[in-house]
Amino acid sequence: MISIEFLVTSLVVVLIPGAGVLYTVTTGLFVGKRASFFAALGCTLGIVPALLASALGLAAIFHTSALLFQIVKYAGAVYLLFLAWQMWRSSAALSFNEGQSNITYSGIVSKGFLLNILNPKLSIFFLAFLPQFLPDAAEGVLINMILLGGVFMLMTFLVFIVYGFLSGSFSALIVKSEKTSIIVQRFFASSFAALGLKLAMSDKV
Repeated sequence: MISIEFLVTSLVVVLIPGAGVLYTVTTGLFVGKRASFFAALGCTLGIVPALLASALGLAAIFHTSALLFQIVKYAGAVYLLFLAWQMWRSSAALSFNEGQSNITYSGIVSKGFLLNILNPKLSIFFLAFLPQFLPDAAEGVLINMILLGGVFMLMTFLVFIVYGFLSGSFSALIVKSEKTSIIVQRFFASSFAALGLKLAMSDKV
């Protein structure tokens, strides 16, 4: 049974801004509300591998493999830095809107998916987080973990949609001002870079 404690704790975790939130918000600001929906979808789908790995016990192996952790960690850091560089380079008024014809929803989903699948902390997070809310002596641990993980993913998707739609509501105000547009894009670019550097320097937990 899904407890209130699990729902509240999950909501707090989901609300904390991270790379997925930043990606969804920037997509809403510079591409639009509809695009932010696909950004949220991609980020949510990126949780699936970590959830399955945790539920199947693979995360335990991953947690004890320093080499595997380092490989995924640096791949994720490089990808975040790449997104930061890409956004900084395109910092110009209406740059996202002008290039919107080159932006596909499948591409937005893919970026969001990669953003989370290259986060090595997710599998460790699920391994430590989900078992706390399993019933005592629960039968069908795998099914229960997948159920809890599915609820967590649904909450993530809904919260990210709210973030994206709210940011999309301010899109017109941002892109009408050349100075504001550049400042906001570079702020998010710096945020992605900071997250990438933080991931690269993080220790295995």
